[in-house]
Amino acid sequence: MPKKAKRAGSGKEEEPVPCKQVKVETADVPSPLNFDSPSDLFESLISPIKIETFFKEFWEQKPLLIQRNDPAVTTYYQSLFRLTDLKSLCSQGMYYGRDLNVCRCVNGKKKVLNKDGKAHFLQLRKDFDQKRATIQFHQPQRFKDELWRIQEKLECYFGSLVGSNVYITPSGSQGLPPHYDDVEVFILQLEGEKHWRLYRPTVPLAREYSVEAEDKIGKPTHEFTLKPGDLLYFPRGTIHQADTPPGLAHSTHVTISTYQNSSWGDFLLDTIPGLVFDTAKEDIELRAGLPRQLLLQVESKTLRTRLGGFLRMIADRLEGTQELLSSDMKKDFVTNRLPPYHDGDRAELFTPGGSLPRLDSTVRLQFKEHMVLTVGPDQDQSDEAQEKMVYIYHSLRNSRDTHMMGNEDPESHGLRFPLSHMDALKQIWNSSAISVKDLKLPTDEEKESLVLSLWTECLLQVV
Repeated sequence: MPKKAKRAGSGKEEEPVPCKQVKVETADVPSPLNFDSPSDLFESLISPIKIETFFKEFWEQKPLLIQRNDPAVTTYYQSLFRLTDLKSLCSQGMYYGRDLNVCRCVNGKKKVLNKDGKAHFLQLRKDFDQKRATIQFHQPQRFKDELWRIQEKLECYFGSLVGSNVYITPSGSQGLPPHYDDVEVFILQLEGEKHWRLYRPTVPLAREYSVEAEDKIGKPTHEFTLKPGDLLYFPRGTIHQADTPPGLAHSTHVTISTYQNSSWGDFLLDTIPGLVFDTAKEDIELRAGLPRQLLLQVESKTLRTRLGGFLRMIADRLEGTQELLSSDMKKDFVTNRLPPYHDGDRAELFTPGGSLPRLDSTVRLQFKEHMVLTVGPDQDQSDEAQEKMVYIYHSLRNSRDTHMMGNEDPESHGLRFPLSHMDALKQIWNSSAISVKDLKLPTDEEKESLVLSLWTECLLQVV
């Protein structure tokens, strides 16, 4: 029987200890979104724009405003988060800094008005009404089921973490100065109206956060006023600012963001170290010592030429590599993402059901969109001759309470198998259903052991 994958860390929480899951009462509002699949959800979110059009004309390129004027969509968006939700949330223990910020843009600068410790709704309302401060609530999907439902499907669709923040801004006020972020941003307008100004990015597809003075960014390239039910998308690196127009009720919007640290550069940094390690084991040139005193010298053309040759050799090796070693990205994604959405008993949902899989059974994966398959060194071996293992990580037992809250050592869940099991695992992975006896393993015992391991982990069902 394969062993469970090791934990990523201790899983200990920093102070203050996260509060127990808060159940926020919500109205039973029918959803206009289609949750049949991740693709259906995203297409319904950007309707009437088609997915092909969105990725061809807008994604990573330019902003998109969708104004629907649909009462059903407006009512649904309004149900996602309201100012009044803060009252019940604060009664359960929300902390300044961790769970929310209180801030205002003053003379083009961000002024933080946080108190210490727990946040009390009466104080928040006082700062909101008297100081015209914006309340920024972090990761509301921890408490609001419908946002959990949306973001869980979007994480499946994008294959990347999806976070959110709620901004509640009084009339005639602005919470943040012009700035840009390193994420793709979708704005859902929930209550009131918000006026947005977007500027040409100074750092396209940005990686770092920076506050820009308004007099340095010129005139806006786009200006939009969002009403409840509207959606605005803009690419990472887009400088933006928003305010609630005077004379109107307060404004509430939620930012849903994704694709942080999800570039080709990040993927190269993740996979190249393993490729260099494997190449060095077989090529004596890469194991030869550096020239004497190299680290004391200024780099030279000879050095750059030598390194270029090594990189070309590694690139040639890549062409014939069957399995790339992913050191972090896959595992980090599935370890930190939301668990599957459910509105019933979690224990009942994630319990193996039905009969045990046998040699004559037909099986298929379940929760496939919550699993990753990767190759890595055997974590039980500490010597240099580590064997490669196949790892399957999943998010079935992830904590919704701490999603996107910066936990440094989340617990990973999954299984590991010998590299010889890769072909059989790929068969299961790529098939809608497959007979256990047809798996590419040498013995019937290994076939049954493999499917039993997956079934016990709730990753497999008998058809």
